[in-house]
Amino acid sequence: MAAAVTICDVGPRDGLQNEPTTLDLSTRAELVNRLARTGLPRIEAVSFVSAERVPQMAGAEEVVAAIDRVEGVSYSGLILNEKGYERLAATDLDEVHFTLAATEAFNRRNANRSVDESVEELARIPRDRPVSVSISVSFGCPFEGEVEAATVLRLAERLVEAGAAEILFADTIGVGVPRQVGELLRGTRSLGVPVGVHLHDTRNTAIANAYAALEAGAKLFESSVGGLGGCPFAPRATGNVATEDLVYLFRGEGIDTGVDLDGLVGVAEWLARVFGRDLPGRVYRAGASVAN
Repeated sequence: MAAAVTICDVGPRDGLQNEPTTLDLSTRAELVNRLARTGLPRIEAVSFVSAERVPQMAGAEEVVAAIDRVEGVSYSGLILNEKGYERLAATDLDEVHFTLAATEAFNRRNANRSVDESVEELARIPRDRPVSVSISVSFGCPFEGEVEAATVLRLAERLVEAGAAEILFADTIGVGVPRQVGELLRGTRSLGVPVGVHLHDTRNTAIANAYAALEAGAKLFESSVGGLGGCPFAPRATGNVATEDLVYLFRGEGIDTGVDLDGLVGVAEWLARVFGRDLPGRVYRAGASVAN
């Protein structure tokens, strides 16, 4: 199964947005810098959202300005709408990450608009840099329950028509199981764009789901160093699959990620010291290799 995959660490955004402690701007930039030095090809550095609704993400422009750029690393910012794009466009970030939900209830709660309105906003965003789109609650919604794969695939087709260069399917509340993940990913083969997953480990299924996605052809994986994360607008949503856990899995399967696993573990250990507690990730606590 040896094949290249691309990992994007979303820790500086998704990893921090649900934390009770708001890190200062310099520490957030330092997290991005430390991740970049591990060989990660992509990092989601910030989100351009309301500071009143998500105070942990305030000062996105200042964080971007404080990043020490590493050649070969693509830096992105998350947006929900055209206003967010206008803020991102004033920075030197390389990619746009646009998100919307598979259900009306969650999209209203997260983006304050209908799904149709979000698709229309995506279509109006300029294509001056690559636009990646993630569909949240692709496997289940805290407000509407189970989400059918056919519903998500129809939305993905509309998003490609609206200009998405790639699609990621997010298990926002961590309810997905490998069967669902494989079914959904196998249904994407006619989309004509790269596809991937953004997995949360709420019910301890994220690594199994990542493997199922890999088998079904996913090439893109979003994860968070140390397993931090969660959504402020999704009840009981907990952390992302840990980046170092994914890298460990892929390395064992002979899959090239280009990422320094020991370096990632070091970043997780540093971040644990910043927060003064253990993080959810497993590999950083257990070690990247068997002890002698």
